[in-house]
Amino acid sequence: MRRIDALGIGFGVFVTGGLAYIILQQLGLGSFEAGIWSQVLLVGGLLGWLFTYAVRATGKKMTYHQQREQYEEAFFKKRLDELSPQELAQIQAELEQEQGSKRVGETGGYGENSDSVTPNS
Repeated sequence: MRRIDALGIGFGVFVTGGLAYIILQQLGLGSFEAGIWSQVLLVGGLLGWLFTYAVRATGKKMTYHQQREQYEEAFFKKRLDELSPQELAQIQAELEQEQGSKRVGETGGYGENSDSVTPNS
């Protein structure tokens, strides 16, 4: 976000608060009550925006995160397209070998019946 965007948003919030105050006064509220309710509306709007921001941030739906994922996907796709068939076959063989070694090590060193191992008491 650029500085001018932040200033524009701040000015927009200021104008919105003023308009809410004027509209509430026109609807028959006193100046004190209109001021309170316009502040309630602004704080409620801020809390609503903050909630949506938190949901987007925790769900990784922020613009920066999406742009980064798209860039990484395009980068790796380009790199994959540049590989020769021999290099691709070599990488695939290495991955299969690595997955095979992980399957052997999944028993935790106790053999096939790792559930039956109990600590000495």
